[in-house]
Amino acid sequence: MNKNIAVIRGDGIGPEIVAQALKVLDRVAACYGHSFRYIDVDMGGCALDKYGDPLPEHELEKCKNADSVLLGAVGGNQWNDVPADKRPEKGLLRLRAGMGVYSNNRPAKIWRQLADASPLKSEIVANGIDFLIVRELTGGIYFGTHKTENGTATDILQYSEAEIERIGRIGFETARKRNRRLCSVEKSNVLDSSRLWKAVMHRLSNEYPDVELTDMLVDNCAMQIVKNPAQFDVIVTENMFGDILSDEASMITGSIGMIPSSSLGAGTCGLYEPIHGSAPDIAGTDKANPIGTILSAAMMLRYSFDLNAEADAIERAVSAFLDNNYRTADIMRSGMTEVGCAQCGDLIAEYIGKG
Repeated sequence: MNKNIAVIRGDGIGPEIVAQALKVLDRVAACYGHSFRYIDVDMGGCALDKYGDPLPEHELEKCKNADSVLLGAVGGNQWNDVPADKRPEKGLLRLRAGMGVYSNNRPAKIWRQLADASPLKSEIVANGIDFLIVRELTGGIYFGTHKTENGTATDILQYSEAEIERIGRIGFETARKRNRRLCSVEKSNVLDSSRLWKAVMHRLSNEYPDVELTDMLVDNCAMQIVKNPAQFDVIVTENMFGDILSDEASMITGSIGMIPSSSLGAGTCGLYEPIHGSAPDIAGTDKANPIGTILSAAMMLRYSFDLNAEADAIERAVSAFLDNNYRTADIMRSGMTEVGCAQCGDLIAEYIGKG
């Protein structure tokens, strides 16, 4: 398989962590007979310094014409005082809009080797944490009308059937690639938008008889994520609920540096990135944890390229890295061997294809 991957190294630790993910992808390509061509794209603070724009149109076009996009991180203190429309983060919003990605998919997985880092009770963690939240990314209250008049503030939460259906399909298709269980989360006992959401999801379920659909109110879901996370496989929900629940889910795993994410639209071209920021305080020190980026590359192989065996190989390699008691600084524990960002990438790449 030959694929063109747009690579946004970005700012801060971005170039360091992306370099490790590319090492791993190169190893996958060598072991499985693929060819990955990397197309460098400037976005964020580095693009602002170079072009005066956090994402020039010619750089966006590279992403739109690629088979998928891998992103490190953008932003940093040196750009805090630039005008709001020039902030590095504006490049990310423009990228999502330009690529037409409307589904943010964030897994919450506890690696058994790091179970003691979770804030949950050990007996809850022992049951396993391995689910994925599919969040609608471009609609809902964040994109509705906002106004404040005469001491009264109003924010409009609005969804069309078409918007719900397209994110619902992502949820069902994602569940098909996992354990075929989908939980639709809303607030249908109060909100009209949620009642429409529920109705559309149940209509869609007729097209996916192989996927078990359940419904859950968002407040109950927030409680269940900490009470019994093992019950979940895939959660699909609207923008604001997904924003809150995915942040909650990332905390129960105990390690933000290990968590990847993807953003998808109607096609197979997706945007893949770790959930953490650019960490300018450790940039250039070789202390960054690249595993979230490496696992984002695995998500890209699985969800954009349908290379499930190759994605599994990366995840096994990460597990082997942890099994052999290697740790980056952020997940370091007594008795472990601390390694830097570059060595972490080297070791995980070496484990690819070794069982």
